[in-house]
Amino acid sequence: MYERYAPIMLGLCLRYCKSQEEAEEVLQDGFLQMYKHIGQYKHTGTFDGWLRKIMINCALMRYRGKIDIHRVISLSEDQFVLTAEDDFIGRLGEKELIRLIQQLSPAYRMVFNLYVFEGLKHREIAVLLNITEGTSKSNLSDARTILKKALTPSMKVAK
Repeated sequence: MYERYAPIMLGLCLRYCKSQEEAEEVLQDGFLQMYKHIGQYKHTGTFDGWLRKIMINCALMRYRGKIDIHRVISLSEDQFVLTAEDDFIGRLGEKELIRLIQQLSPAYRMVFNLYVFEGLKHREIAVLLNITEGTSKSNLSDARTILKKALTPSMKVAK
Protein backbone atom coordinates (compact mmCIF):
# COMPACT_ATOMS: atom_id res chain seq x y z
CA MET A 1 0.00 0.00 0.00
CA TYR A 2 2.80 2.36 0.87
CA GLU A 3 4.48 1.95 -2.51
CA ARG A 4 1.22 2.66 -4.32
CA TYR A 5 0.07 5.73 -2.40
CA ALA A 6 3.22 7.32 -0.95
CA PRO A 7 4.26 9.32 -4.05
CA ILE A 8 0.78 10.85 -4.45
CA MET A 9 0.36 11.58 -0.75
CA LEU A 10 3.87 13.04 -0.49
CA GLY A 11 2.85 15.63 -3.09
CA LEU A 12 -0.13 16.53 -0.93
CA CYS A 13 2.04 16.73 2.20
CA LEU A 14 4.57 18.95 0.44
CA ARG A 15 1.89 21.59 -0.09
CA TYR A 16 1.13 21.70 3.64
CA CYS A 17 4.69 21.51 4.94
CA LYS A 18 7.64 23.86 4.92
CA SER A 19 10.20 21.31 3.73
CA GLN A 20 10.67 17.88 2.18
CA GLU A 21 11.71 16.48 5.56
CA GLU A 22 8.62 17.78 7.31
CA ALA A 23 6.42 16.46 4.50
CA GLU A 24 8.02 13.03 4.85
CA GLU A 25 7.30 13.09 8.60
CA VAL A 26 3.65 13.97 7.97
CA LEU A 27 3.50 11.22 5.35
CA GLN A 28 4.84 8.67 7.84
CA ASP A 29 2.42 9.88 10.52
CA GLY A 30 -0.40 9.60 8.01
CA PHE A 31 0.44 6.03 7.10
CA LEU A 32 0.69 5.10 10.77
CA GLN A 33 -2.76 6.60 11.33
CA MET A 34 -4.09 4.79 8.26
CA TYR A 35 -2.91 1.42 9.58
CA LYS A 36 -4.21 2.24 13.05
CA HIS A 37 -7.67 3.24 11.79
CA ILE A 38 -8.06 1.00 8.73
CA GLY A 39 -11.12 -0.55 10.39
CA GLN A 40 -12.89 2.81 10.15
CA TYR A 41 -12.77 2.81 6.37
CA LYS A 42 -16.38 2.18 5.33
CA HIS A 43 -15.85 1.51 1.60
CA THR A 44 -18.37 4.24 0.77
CA GLY A 45 -15.84 6.36 -1.09
CA THR A 46 -12.48 5.78 -2.66
CA PHE A 47 -9.67 4.55 -0.48
CA ASP A 48 -7.32 7.26 -1.72
CA GLY A 49 -9.91 9.91 -0.81
CA TRP A 50 -10.07 8.48 2.71
CA LEU A 51 -6.26 8.35 2.92
CA ARG A 52 -6.07 11.92 1.65
CA LYS A 53 -8.30 13.04 4.54
CA ILE A 54 -5.92 11.38 6.98
CA MET A 55 -2.87 13.08 5.44
CA ILE A 56 -4.55 16.50 5.56
CA ASN A 57 -5.55 15.90 9.15
CA CYS A 58 -1.98 14.92 10.06
CA ALA A 59 -0.68 18.12 8.48
CA LEU A 60 -3.29 20.17 10.36
CA MET A 61 -2.44 18.46 13.64
CA ARG A 62 1.24 19.22 13.10
CA TYR A 63 0.31 22.83 12.37
CA ARG A 64 -1.73 23.03 15.56
CA GLY A 65 1.13 21.43 17.49
CA LYS A 66 -0.84 18.39 18.57
CA ILE A 67 0.67 14.94 18.52
CA ASP A 68 -2.27 12.60 19.06
CA ILE A 69 -4.64 12.20 16.12
CA HIS A 70 -8.06 10.71 16.82
CA ARG A 71 -10.39 11.78 14.07
CA VAL A 72 -10.28 12.18 10.35
CA ILE A 73 -11.67 15.47 9.07
CA SER A 74 -14.94 14.85 7.31
CA LEU A 75 -14.71 16.13 3.78
CA SER A 76 -16.81 14.84 0.94
CA GLU A 77 -14.97 13.52 -2.10
CA ASP A 78 -16.36 16.28 -4.31
CA GLN A 79 -14.40 18.78 -2.19
CA PHE A 80 -11.09 17.33 -3.44
CA VAL A 81 -11.13 19.36 -6.61
CA LEU A 82 -8.68 22.09 -7.45
CA THR A 83 -10.77 25.24 -7.51
CA ALA A 84 -7.94 27.25 -9.10
CA GLU A 85 -9.86 30.46 -9.48
CA ASP A 86 -6.55 32.31 -9.45
CA ASP A 87 -5.11 32.53 -12.96
CA PHE A 88 -1.56 32.47 -11.67
CA ILE A 89 -1.93 28.94 -10.29
CA GLY A 90 -2.58 27.44 -13.70
CA ARG A 91 0.57 29.03 -15.11
CA LEU A 92 2.92 27.31 -12.69
CA GLY A 93 4.54 23.94 -12.85
CA GLU A 94 3.84 21.64 -9.92
CA LYS A 95 7.31 21.94 -8.39
CA GLU A 96 7.37 25.72 -8.70
CA LEU A 97 3.92 26.00 -7.14
CA ILE A 98 4.90 23.76 -4.21
CA ARG A 99 8.11 25.75 -3.70
CA LEU A 100 6.17 29.03 -3.58
CA ILE A 101 3.50 27.63 -1.26
CA GLN A 102 6.19 26.29 1.09
CA GLN A 103 7.57 29.81 1.44
CA LEU A 104 4.29 31.07 2.89
CA SER A 105 3.93 31.32 6.65
CA PRO A 106 2.24 28.26 8.19
CA ALA A 107 -1.04 30.12 8.74
CA TYR A 108 -1.17 31.41 5.17
CA ARG A 109 -0.11 28.02 3.79
CA MET A 110 -2.85 26.13 5.65
CA VAL A 111 -5.63 28.52 4.66
CA PHE A 112 -4.45 28.71 1.03
CA ASN A 113 -4.30 24.92 0.67
CA LEU A 114 -7.63 24.28 2.35
CA TYR A 115 -9.41 26.93 0.31
CA VAL A 116 -7.81 26.58 -3.11
CA PHE A 117 -6.95 22.88 -3.29
CA GLU A 118 -9.48 21.28 -0.95
CA GLY A 119 -12.36 23.61 -1.80
CA LEU A 120 -13.34 24.38 1.78
CA LYS A 121 -15.30 27.48 2.70
CA HIS A 122 -13.89 30.05 5.12
CA ARG A 123 -16.39 28.93 7.77
CA GLU A 124 -15.06 25.36 7.56
CA ILE A 125 -11.42 26.50 7.57
CA ALA A 126 -12.08 28.65 10.64
CA VAL A 127 -13.40 25.62 12.53
CA LEU A 128 -10.53 23.36 11.46
CA LEU A 129 -7.82 25.88 12.34
CA ASN A 130 -9.57 27.39 15.36
CA ILE A 131 -9.49 30.91 13.87
CA THR A 132 -12.19 33.38 12.91
CA GLU A 133 -13.76 33.42 9.48
CA GLY A 134 -12.35 36.92 8.98
CA THR A 135 -8.85 35.69 9.78
CA SER A 136 -9.26 32.93 7.21
CA LYS A 137 -10.31 35.45 4.56
CA SER A 138 -7.47 37.80 5.46
CA ASN A 139 -4.88 35.01 5.42
CA LEU A 140 -6.09 33.83 2.02
CA SER A 141 -5.94 37.35 0.61
CA ASP A 142 -2.44 37.87 2.00
CA ALA A 143 -1.27 34.49 0.69
CA ARG A 144 -2.57 35.28 -2.80
CA THR A 145 -0.85 38.67 -2.74
CA ILE A 146 2.46 37.10 -1.69
CA LEU A 147 2.21 34.38 -4.34
CA LYS A 148 1.29 36.84 -7.07
CA LYS A 149 4.23 39.08 -6.16
CA ALA A 150 6.57 36.09 -6.14
CA LEU A 151 5.22 34.96 -9.48
CA THR A 152 5.30 38.32 -11.26
CA PRO A 153 9.07 38.36 -11.93
CA SER A 154 9.00 34.83 -13.37
CA MET A 155 6.02 35.69 -15.54
CA LYS A 156 7.85 38.68 -17.02
CA VAL A 157 10.90 36.54 -17.78
CA ALA A 158 8.71 33.95 -19.53
CA LYS A 159 7.32 36.55 -21.96
